[in-house]
Amino acid sequence: MNTAEPALTKTELRKSLLHTRKSLSAQEWTQKSTSLCNHLQNSPLFTQAKTILAYFSCRQEPDLSPLFVTPRKWGFPRCVGKELSWHIWQPGDALHTGAYGILEPLPDAPKIDHSEVDLMLVPAVGCDVRGYRLGYGGGYYDRMLSLAEWESKVTIGIIFEFASIPQLPVDSWDKPLYGICTESDLTIVDQKS
Repeated sequence: MNTAEPALTKTELRKSLLHTRKSLSAQEWTQKSTSLCNHLQNSPLFTQAKTILAYFSCRQEPDLSPLFVTPRKWGFPRCVGKELSWHIWQPGDALHTGAYGILEPLPDAPKIDHSEVDLMLVPAVGCDVRGYRLGYGGGYYDRMLSLAEWESKVTIGIIFEFASIPQLPVDSWDKPLYGICTESDLTIVDQKS
């Protein structure tokens, strides 16, 4: 568990957490990712979901790829301007590298309508116990999650345990996630705290 002091800025926390994540050995990263995926697969949130939004791991984010063979409708983002566009993808479909060096579905891949989405697995640099997320600073998920059509979606922040911190600095646009999944546990956030 990271014992970062709340006095640290988002930029300082991001730098520290990314450094820690980058220092994981390949074996540690694989073991932690596998445990995290097992927690997700055993959750009713996952087993009951028909359409799941996810991401392709980059910069040693937890690897969710073992889940992608599970029979579901899977959606992955493309960065289009300042927004995320969600497209259907299944193993074997073509991918390309997007603007930030992240794998994305091809632009002509079928889009997913927000009304279909049951569960969203959200990448994060860190999360706090209240469900607030520290992202990379681009604001893509913040903008999306603040839109009315996304507010009621079940969102699970995906992080390694060391990136779970007691309290993040929060800005007015930050929206808490529904839950947090690490290699140790999947926790539903108490939205009242």
